[in-house]
Amino acid sequence: MVSGHHNTNRIAHLRQPLAFLLGAESGKVLAKFRTPLPTVEVVPRIWRRESEVLRAVAAHVGKVPRCLADFDTWSLHGYLDGRALAVENPEGPIGSTRLMELAELFARLAGVPASELPPLPADWPDDGDSSGFLAWLARFAECEVQQCNWPRFGRLFDVLGIPVDAVDRFMKSVPELTARPFSLLHTDVHRANVVVMPGPEGGCLSLIDWELALYGDPLHDLATHLVRMNYDKPEQDLMTLMWTDAMRRSGHEDMTVGMDVDLPVYLGFEYAQSVFPDVMRAALALPDGPAEEHLATAAGRVGRALRRAREPLLLTEKVPDVRDVGAALREWHANDTVDRTQRPGMGAATGE
Repeated sequence: MVSGHHNTNRIAHLRQPLAFLLGAESGKVLAKFRTPLPTVEVVPRIWRRESEVLRAVAAHVGKVPRCLADFDTWSLHGYLDGRALAVENPEGPIGSTRLMELAELFARLAGVPASELPPLPADWPDDGDSSGFLAWLARFAECEVQQCNWPRFGRLFDVLGIPVDAVDRFMKSVPELTARPFSLLHTDVHRANVVVMPGPEGGCLSLIDWELALYGDPLHDLATHLVRMNYDKPEQDLMTLMWTDAMRRSGHEDMTVGMDVDLPVYLGFEYAQSVFPDVMRAALALPDGPAEEHLATAAGRVGRALRRAREPLLLTEKVPDVRDVGAALREWHANDTVDRTQRPGMGAATGE
């Protein structure tokens, strides 16, 4: 059993009668049974069925999990025989070879034709409208993440110094972005979603978990990757250079224009919007009757999120120390435990 922020995945061999229904030999196919977790919604999902995205990706990006069956409330995927990068290299530098492989994956993503992707939402910005795309992401963060969760977490946000107009503050500081062609974006390329496949010279890389895929400015995909991989500064800079080179060599130079100015904007947005899910995840992960070590761990995560968001959100107050954050989390948890009994469907869950 493997659980993430969004799904629970059970790895098992297909057996009868399901193997027969899917045209597979019983016991010969290893599959991943995926069930969505109840969660606070903190990330946009524009396509309901991951299987439709995977069909387009498989034809252009290389080896990805095959969706064997989609039953709406749960799905069945082929299992990739490899090791997550999070297991092989959980932290620290990953090396220039891996960086180059990842850059090539992003370049192949840019080549997936829009005509092969599922239909976009009616309010989706026009292709190339980078400012409109960022504005759409900001509206989602403000309306669906911040405002929707403010009744439950607002007091905690207040105590931590996160203003109610946080997203609006950030957007008012953003210049007009350079127009860049849109492409398919994974949006969640971190170490747990990169699988190292067996092969010569250390194997090759594959991307899993495409349910958060978007269609938009490719700099957003690069920015979320740089943040969520926790690269040190030298590797972040090297990855940016390799991404740029891979895009240009694959004929997508127009997707790199203006990136010296606009990439820092997307990085700032990632830090700014992440403060909400990071705080909520830390709070919701606390067990009943949290001990001091639980509060210290949660406070460390919250403090890191606040420090990263301080500049893009133009926060003027000093980031609270670990003890103050721990006290705020303890108070929130005590009050939320009482409220939870009166709110069906509001039990603890995590989501990114």
